Amino acid sequence: MTKILFVCHGNICRSTMAEFVMKDLVAKAGLSDQFEIASAATSREEIGNPVHPGTRKKLAEVGISCAGKTAIQMTKEDYKYYDYVIAMDNWNLRNIDRIIGSDVDNKVSLLLEHAGVYRDIADPWYTGNFEDTYNDVLLGCKALLDELG
Repeated sequence: MTKILFVCHGNICRSTMAEFVMKDLVAKAGLSDQFEIASAATSREEIGNPVHPGTRKKLAEVGISCAGKTAIQMTKEDYKYYDYVIAMDNWNLRNIDRIIGSDVDNKVSLLLEHAGVYRDIADPWYTGNFEDTYNDVLLGCKALLDELG
């Protein structure tokens, strides 16, 4: 079983989008029983809050439900549990390092790096552009699944 944790600042936009896009891709590939996929925040600001309405709307447009998801915070124990800790941007990487101490097992990466793209996924909380975020997340998740499959 491959265990993946997607991480962003608040766990209501990008990491949640990545969690449910990846679950959808894995299900469509008939691989759901081979993966455990979740998401978390590096901050405490949104803990317990539901998925951002813009993320819910964009996922619904492509037939993906994220019903019942609420924001949680990443812990040091998560680093031990998950095989991959996938961040949405460089700020998240710094915050993940603050939480875990250091990436001694080389589990932490940026999502778009798996697609050979070396830039952050813009935060739609600030940009309001959930379409671009979705396209980046989909690109990264497809590449990650290809890499793992």
